[in-house]
Amino acid sequence: MKPETRADSLGPLFEGPKIGPDAAGFLKRPLVFIDLEATGLDPARDRIIDICLVRLFPDGKEDKLAFLINPGIPIPPESTAIHGIKDEDVRAAPFFKAVAGQIDEFLKDADLAGYNLSRFDIPLLAKELERTGLSLRPETRRVIDAMKIFHKKESRDLAAAYQFYCRKRLEGHHGAQIDAVASKEILFAQLDSYPDLKRDLDFLHSYCNSQDSRFVDGEGKFIWRYGAAFFNFGKHKGRPLEEVARGDRDYIAWLMNGETTSPELAAICRNALDGEFPRKQESGRPEVGR
Repeated sequence: MKPETRADSLGPLFEGPKIGPDAAGFLKRPLVFIDLEATGLDPARDRIIDICLVRLFPDGKEDKLAFLINPGIPIPPESTAIHGIKDEDVRAAPFFKAVAGQIDEFLKDADLAGYNLSRFDIPLLAKELERTGLSLRPETRRVIDAMKIFHKKESRDLAAAYQFYCRKRLEGHHGAQIDAVASKEILFAQLDSYPDLKRDLDFLHSYCNSQDSRFVDGEGKFIWRYGAAFFNFGKHKGRPLEEVARGDRDYIAWLMNGETTSPELAAICRNALDGEFPRKQESGRPEVGR
């Protein structure tokens, strides 16, 4: 969450439907909802800078615990662009070890829930607690990920889009003629629904093909940190491409020639072996430099 949505100053933004005992009565023990913001995506190297925990009890009562945290390392501008938190925002905040005991106690005897917490929040929080000598032990808790439920329950195929945007059922779909006409209707319904979508093909092309601003390449194999490319996978995850290219050229060559390596990734590796590395410009578009 961003600083302006912290639990201690939220007010109406944090007021959702009240969960009463009838709704929460199925809980056998407390359920803690977790949301984190961090310096990046790598649990081994990155640090938490904002944490909010909401503890829901079987009787419907709630407790909240929220902190801004000084990570002890600079916050990369690429991460600030996502959550809005800068170094100066956390300079006077406590280090994680100073609040780890409170967090550990708040999580005691509770199951865990959140959105995309299985891939992000849990690994990062577990690593932070481990550094202080504490343990999250997610294997002893039930873990409920609302994103996984959303992806499993809500269809995102052509028929669902037609129903959502055009308010009509797509009868006989999977026939090419019907699907093509439906796609046309969906696009123009989207243009009517979202004023920020310009009726301009260059704009729509850029909008549809833009990649996550955190990623150097379309697959997210490399991420931006301080304007340079860092590995986001494999044995060198969290290390700068330039450092690996100078110390483990065989690995870069192997990656470049891999059967599943995309042309974009192969080009990045080829340039790295030639001493040329991506650099992030102010516009967010990469340039290659030595």
